[in-house]
Amino acid sequence: MNRLRALLDGDGTTLLDGGMGTLLQESGLDDGGSGELWNVERPEVIAAIHEAYAEAGARILTTNTFGGTRPRLAMHGLADRVHELNQAGAEIATAVARRHGVLVAGDLGPTGELLAPLGTMDHDAARALFEEQLGGLRDGGIDVVLVETMSDLGEVTAAVEAARHVVPDVPVIATLSFDTNLRTMMGVRPGDAVDVLAEAGVDAVGANCGRGPDEMEAIAEQLARARAGGLLLVAQPNAGLPQLVGDRFVYDASPDELADHARALRDLGVDLVGACCGSTPGHIAAMSRALSAR
Repeated sequence: MNRLRALLDGDGTTLLDGGMGTLLQESGLDDGGSGELWNVERPEVIAAIHEAYAEAGARILTTNTFGGTRPRLAMHGLADRVHELNQAGAEIATAVARRHGVLVAGDLGPTGELLAPLGTMDHDAARALFEEQLGGLRDGGIDVVLVETMSDLGEVTAAVEAARHVVPDVPVIATLSFDTNLRTMMGVRPGDAVDVLAEAGVDAVGANCGRGPDEMEAIAEQLARARAGGLLLVAQPNAGLPQLVGDRFVYDASPDELADHARALRDLGVDLVGACCGSTPGHIAAMSRALSAR
């Protein structure tokens, strides 16, 4: 049986949480600041966001560690704090999750480095970066690994191999961002991702971020056509597209629109549904109500 499905203990559609970065900015995080540093400097803010998502109905909470690899943290002078910041992020999410009886996904985002031949980083170096991050997430108590917003299947497989080494019994979810004519920046199509990552042994594969609900439904159709065996499918769209309002960007999809979208994704066969940039606990609450109603 699929390891993630066994952990979820059910056959229905599972609701994930929503965006983190937008909410941190609304709480005062400067543009270009390190959200991961708030895991130790303002943990109460991170905990409150997790709490709001759990109360909204999310069954899996995502750690505040998207930029938690060494190269991403080095941009903020934090390269020597990889383990500390990732463990702290996992511990905050785990404390909230245990109160609500839900799960924690340790979040691995892109390293920001390009793999050869387009860049200089090789596969083993990428894997080592993810292993270092996963050590902190493991020690913080994660239940699931979430590899997200990827463009390069080589980077995804490096992260999956790292998870297999550091947390071999933990299910792995992998999502890519298909934001360029239903392909990733590196030209990967949804069906390609399903084929390669099923072979790599992930428990769930899908899409996040991108250009909003309409394109996500087209992507979900392609994911569903390529699905084989017990592989689970995932979709976490942005809350529409960003619009400049005054001096800030506001995403234009309402909670009700994402609720309708959640139903459409469920009907397309998507097993895990959530949201990404611009989404809030209000969006997740509306999606929860939509998925609960029959």
